Amino acid sequence: MRHTPNAPIVFHCNICDRENHADLHKLTRDDPSCSKCGSSVRLRSIVQILTTELFGCSLRISEIPRSPELVGIGMSCWNGYADRLARHLRFRNTFYHQEPRLDITRIDPAMEGSLDFVIATDVFEHIVLPVSTAFENTRKLLKPDGVFIFSVPFTHPGVESQPALEHFPELHNYSIQEADGHFRLKNTTRAGEVQYFDDLVFHGGPGTTLEMRLFSEWSILTEMENAGFHDVTIYSGSDLRHGIYWPEKWSVPMAARTRPRHV
Repeated sequence: MRHTPNAPIVFHCNICDRENHADLHKLTRDDPSCSKCGSSVRLRSIVQILTTELFGCSLRISEIPRSPELVGIGMSCWNGYADRLARHLRFRNTFYHQEPRLDITRIDPAMEGSLDFVIATDVFEHIVLPVSTAFENTRKLLKPDGVFIFSVPFTHPGVESQPALEHFPELHNYSIQEADGHFRLKNTTRAGEVQYFDDLVFHGGPGTTLEMRLFSEWSILTEMENAGFHDVTIYSGSDLRHGIYWPEKWSVPMAARTRPRHV
């Protein structure tokens, strides 16, 4: 059944179970569209991808069978689904700035190969260079046939050989300075050159939320392949039962797997 953009639909939020009525054109990537928990299409899609990858079909969190044998972590995930997932799976949310702490650029070797899944939604655009280290370390954390649920804003869907746009390609020793409500990044390169950058982009406020890059779809797929992931699935299809709709193919969440043990 085809839906027109202005057509009203009824969906059940896969995070909180609320029945919602919404027009398709109001289901945007990041605007709240559940009347109870305030989840967006992106947040509901993380649950869709996780349950599809782990259980073979798109489930609400309340429908997830209790599975303490499935171990996973999130990287600064939204509490709205993180707390609920922890009731069904052995799931722990981690943070860069507070406990439980995880710096994905410097992982504890004891954690390697310990996880069935990792969730990182709109995190990797904030990680300092080289971002390849974060992809490689995520793969190291996962067991064979583990799954990485991933989203970032990205451009150029379907376009080959389009690199990511690094805002600070020589970032080394930097600080963010504020004067009269204006933020400026001061960077000293490895060669000792001092650089200044204005027009900084922050997601959710200044600090570690500074946007370091804008990925392209091809750059993500290349990072995944180079890190040792395979079977990357871009979840660009709709799941209208759960209020998930992607009329455009940019910035769509995806999943990637590590290789099974016997492959």
